[in-house]
Amino acid sequence: MKIDLSFNAVQFDELQLREKNVIVIDVLRASTTITIALKNGAREIIPVASIESAVKISGSLFGEVTLRGGERNGKIIEGFNLGNSPLEYSETAVKGKSIIYCTTNGSVAMAKSRYARTLAVGSFINLTTTTNFIRDGKKDFLFICAGRANTVGNFSLEDAVCAGMMIQNLLKTESLEVELSDSAKAAYAVSKTYSRSIHKMLKTSEHGKFLIDLGFVEDLKICAQVDSVPVLPILMGTVIKLKKEENNIENT
Repeated sequence: MKIDLSFNAVQFDELQLREKNVIVIDVLRASTTITIALKNGAREIIPVASIESAVKISGSLFGEVTLRGGERNGKIIEGFNLGNSPLEYSETAVKGKSIIYCTTNGSVAMAKSRYARTLAVGSFINLTTTTNFIRDGKKDFLFICAGRANTVGNFSLEDAVCAGMMIQNLLKTESLEVELSDSAKAAYAVSKTYSRSIHKMLKTSEHGKFLIDLGFVEDLKICAQVDSVPVLPILMGTVIKLKKEENNIENT
């Protein structure tokens, strides 16, 4: 099994990701929010790369069962129903709803991966579940860290640490032979330094401090809870849903 990793999605287009097995990680906050939304009964997530796409798609769907969620520069988009805080995606708010989802970084990476052979959404809150999915697949995988737009190198510490912790788990599997790219080795090394205190790392990361300034202190606590929501969002056709057996459990 070969594991490759990109610290952002900037260099990719849809054709480059066709037929690849992709794990998209956007810890703060798209991956976390999507996982919680689906766990709380959202019917599906439709990731889009732009506000214009969100508006266009929502015009063709049934208004009473469709919500628009997301952010620009950390704040809810004007005219949208929800922002990007996982606290907003309660069962009361999202159960049975389709959510058109547009964020600065995470949804862009997911939209670019829409022709991937496999697309799963990973974060700290479903870290082991995501790792097990990769391990059981026994195929080559590409981690795409969503990164941060408008920063040098589009690098995001929290995304790299999360991917690196998943790689740590894979390397502990004795029956699995894992080959790492240089970037995957770098994420692994970074995670060894920061994985002891996830919440502290989030609070001191650039994007974490940005969200604190916006008043989203509680979001960081939720995003730091390793394995608190052990389900896996995956791409099914053109939408993201819970992996089937998990979806069946949720509906029983």
